[in-house]
Amino acid sequence: MALSCALRLMRLHTCRPVSLTRVSLSTGPDEDCRQLTGKNTAAKERWMKEKKPRQGYSLPGLESNWEERLASVTTPLWKLPYEEQLKVKAKSQKKVLQRLASHLRELGTDKREITQSPNECCCHLCPIVPSPVIDGYRNKSTFSVNRGPDGNLKTVGLYVGTGRARNIVCVRGNHLKNVPEKHKQVAQCYEEFLQQSTLDPCLLYRQGGHWCKLIVRTNSNGHTMAIIIFHPQDLNQEELYTQKTLLKEFFTHGPGAVCTLTSLYFQERTRSSHQQSPYQLLYGEPYMFEEVLGLKFRISPDAFFQINTAGAEVLYQTIRTLIPVAEKTMLLDVCCGTGAIGLSLACQAFRVVGIEEVEQAVEDARWNAALNGISNCEFHSGKAEKVLPQFLKSQKDDQPLVAVVNPSRSGLHYRVVRAIRNCKAIRTLVYVSCKPEGETMRNFIEFCCPPDSRKKLEGEPFTPVSAVPVDMFPHTIHCELVILFTR
Repeated sequence: MALSCALRLMRLHTCRPVSLTRVSLSTGPDEDCRQLTGKNTAAKERWMKEKKPRQGYSLPGLESNWEERLASVTTPLWKLPYEEQLKVKAKSQKKVLQRLASHLRELGTDKREITQSPNECCCHLCPIVPSPVIDGYRNKSTFSVNRGPDGNLKTVGLYVGTGRARNIVCVRGNHLKNVPEKHKQVAQCYEEFLQQSTLDPCLLYRQGGHWCKLIVRTNSNGHTMAIIIFHPQDLNQEELYTQKTLLKEFFTHGPGAVCTLTSLYFQERTRSSHQQSPYQLLYGEPYMFEEVLGLKFRISPDAFFQINTAGAEVLYQTIRTLIPVAEKTMLLDVCCGTGAIGLSLACQAFRVVGIEEVEQAVEDARWNAALNGISNCEFHSGKAEKVLPQFLKSQKDDQPLVAVVNPSRSGLHYRVVRAIRNCKAIRTLVYVSCKPEGETMRNFIEFCCPPDSRKKLEGEPFTPVSAVPVDMFPHTIHCELVILFTR
C-alpha cells in the first residue's frame, strides 16, 4: 500500500538537455546511442551553462516533422524499397575496395591481383547478402531521456539536432522501422514512470540528475530484458533502495507490467565506463538465451551480441564458407564477444582460442561452450593488444593458424595488427567490419602494405582475395563487410 501511494504522489520535476550532439540509434554491432565524451566535454559544459537558448529559438512544434527527421538520421534509407537499399550499399562497399586498392598501389604493392584489377577493386566483390528480416530486427536498443518536441522534459527517445545550434530534441522512436514493437512499448512505459518520478534525469555526469538511459534487449523467444542506467549522485542507500523498489513495483505490478519483462536490471553508473558499476538484478532471470545455427548462447546485460539475430546466422555462415579450417588448424577469434563465431566454427577446427575485453562476455562464452558440449574452445579475458601478442609468442611456428577479427567501429589496435602481420603461422585472416573506413581502412592497409620496418610491420603482406557484404542493418547506410585475406 505504501508503494502504491508513493507512486501516486511522485511529481514531475524539470530537467535539462542531456547531450549536445546528434545521436542516433547505432547501426554498428557493439555501439548504441553513445553520448560523446572526452574532447567535446568542455564545449558541452559551456553549452549547459546557458540559461536560455539563443534568441529566436523555440521548441519545435507542429510545423516540423521531427519523427521524419529522426528516421532520416537513424535510418537514412527508410524511404527506399529494400532492393534499392541493397544497391546503394553494394555500391558503397565497392568504393571501399577501390579505395583500398588505390592506397596499396600508392604504397608500391607488387600484387598483380591489385595492380591489374579490371574494376579497380583490390579483390573480388561478391553480391551483397540480404538480411532475412527487414523491419524490427534490432535485438537491442538504447534510449535517452531529454526534452521532447512538445517540451516534455522527460521524453524517452533518441536525439535530433546539434549542441552548436542549441536545438537538441529527444524524439520518441515509435515510428522507426528497425526498432521492434516491444522495445517501443518498454520505452513508452519507462517514460510514464519518469513523469511520476520526483528525480530529474541525469545531465552530464557532473551536472546532477539521476535517470540516464534505458537499454532494452529481446530474443527470438519473446523474452525482454530492461536495463535502467541511474546516477546515484548523493543519494544514500535507503534512498537508492526506495527508487529501485518503486521501479520494480512499476514494471511488475504497475502500468509497466504490460511489458511482461523477463529481466529488470538497475545500474548505478557514476562514470562513463560501466566496468566499475555492476548490474543489479531487480527482477526476473539473470540472463537471456538465443539460438543461432543450432547453438545456444547465454547473453548477459552488457555482453556483445550481433544486433540482428537472423542476420547473424547469415553472417556466420558467410564466414564459415570463407575459412579453410582443417583438422589441425587453430582458429583465433579476436574480439569474440560471447564466442559465437568461434563456437560456430569449432567443429571444423582442432582448437579455438577467443579473446575478449569484456570479462562477463568471456564468462558467457565459456558457459556457451559447455552448454553446447564443445570442448576444444578456450576464451581469454583482456584487451586484445595485450593478450594476443603474448599468446602468439607462446605458439610454435609449425602450428597452422587462422585468425578471425570482429572489432568495434574503431578497428583493431595497432599492436594487434602488428602481432598478426608478424606471425608467420597465420596464413589466413578474415576481417569482419561494420565500418570499413577510417581506422578500419588503416588496418586493411597495414595488413597488406609492403614490409615497413619503421612501423615494425616486417611480416609478409596479406592479399585481399574476396569480399562479401552482408546486410545486417536494413534502412541504414551500414552493412557488415567480410574480407578474406591470405598470404
